[in-house]
Amino acid sequence: MTESSTRPRIGLLGTGPWAAGTHAPALAAHPRAGFAGVWGRRPEAAAALAAAHGTTAYDDVDALFAACDAVAIALPPDVQAPLAVRAAAAGCHLLLDKPLATTLAGAREVVAAVEKAGVSSVVFCTLRFATGTTPWIDEQAATGGWFTAHARWLGALYSPGADSPYAASPWRGEKGALWDVGPHALSVLLPVLGDVTSTTATRGPGDTVHLVLRHTSQASSTLTLSLSAPVGAVGATVELRGTAGVAELPEWGDGVSSFAAAVDALLDSARDGEPHPCDAAFGLRLTEILAEAESRLRD
Repeated sequence: MTESSTRPRIGLLGTGPWAAGTHAPALAAHPRAGFAGVWGRRPEAAAALAAAHGTTAYDDVDALFAACDAVAIALPPDVQAPLAVRAAAAGCHLLLDKPLATTLAGAREVVAAVEKAGVSSVVFCTLRFATGTTPWIDEQAATGGWFTAHARWLGALYSPGADSPYAASPWRGEKGALWDVGPHALSVLLPVLGDVTSTTATRGPGDTVHLVLRHTSQASSTLTLSLSAPVGAVGATVELRGTAGVAELPEWGDGVSSFAAAVDALLDSARDGEPHPCDAAFGLRLTEILAEAESRLRD
């Protein structure tokens, strides 16, 4: 995919609140890409979303692949994975959502398809692309000397008084905070502390899980993840402690600008042929860690 007078064409798979509120606005306004069209499992929703952003609705997902240089996917993970395999086989670069899949087989199939087709991939872990957090993560990774870290991601999707459109998501209801917000925490910790070498996990109230991880740097980290916290207790942060002192994750801004940065990352990777650090292979590694934690919760 080369950039010239004709901008790369990116299609969107998905019509839910994440697609409508983040992906579609970012694609429609992106200066380096053309918003090629929308496909969804509900054709009427695809038509409405396409009309709102001046693009085309597709009933046939393979026809959208044929009209695109790349696709962005905003679908449940185990719907995403097989469609990503088909898109890669059609020659489309992939802008994927997290988690890549909730099964190792599904995630591995995506990585294999990307490698076979020779396409580029980026997994939209928001904090790896947000204006406030991207340079902070790079800075802490370069600083090193971290002794321990704690990540806390507390949401209230399933708490009395909460009003979130994501609470109706079947896959979130089934898989819980571990799979929904766990990738966010891991996407910050891994580039700073290194890969995970051991995992301990236990349950808390509701869908809350607590993880203790050991990293290749020999640092340890703890994660508290929940979508069922009281409304007054919600919040997310990562705190690092080490020889340089204490560092805390800064505010990260809005999803639309973060997604636009992920689009840039995909376009750059496709143009230069250089894998992005947050590519499908990284998404597979996140799936492996989450699956291991899930197995510990069953022990």
